[in-house]
Amino acid sequence: MIDVTDRRDRATSRRGFLALAGAAIAALFALFARPRGSWGGDEEMAEKRGPNAPEKLDKPKAEWKKLLPADRYSVLFEEDTERAGTSPLNLEKRTGTFVCAACFSPLFESKMKYESGTGWPSFFSAIAGRVETKTDFKLLYPRTEYHCARCEGHQGHLFDDGPKPTGKRYCNNGAALKFVPA
Repeated sequence: MIDVTDRRDRATSRRGFLALAGAAIAALFALFARPRGSWGGDEEMAEKRGPNAPEKLDKPKAEWKKLLPADRYSVLFEEDTERAGTSPLNLEKRTGTFVCAACFSPLFESKMKYESGTGWPSFFSAIAGRVETKTDFKLLYPRTEYHCARCEGHQGHLFDDGPKPTGKRYCNNGAALKFVPA
């Protein structure tokens, strides 16, 4: 004799497995079907960059690796993330400019910085034309990643939960920035 509850448990287990498998397939599809656009070089991207965008640096990653400390290189050119709360730039309150730690391109003014409570330096706006964005699927769901427009060094991620006037939060790796006092 077949137990009815046993049959129900197996059916529920199968549905759960199929739902999980379907979600995994959808995530893989999203990962591999994402656009493979470049960071620049073509005329269309140059048009989008605007008049304040700096000229691109054409430097191979091997050269950056020689020039930068390992922690900065891994964040900037391997898109690593530093641990939250480890950057001294979280506490930086002086007037000045935050520049890319690789190429020294100005990215943020100190008046754009605010305390987000995330453990990373956060800004509600960037200097016009100084950062470029792309969609990142590393966590299987889309996030907006931003890079230095000059050297393409990874800075962090952009979220829509920031303060007025923009409602944006540029959540930056402190290792990807240097602060230049005014």
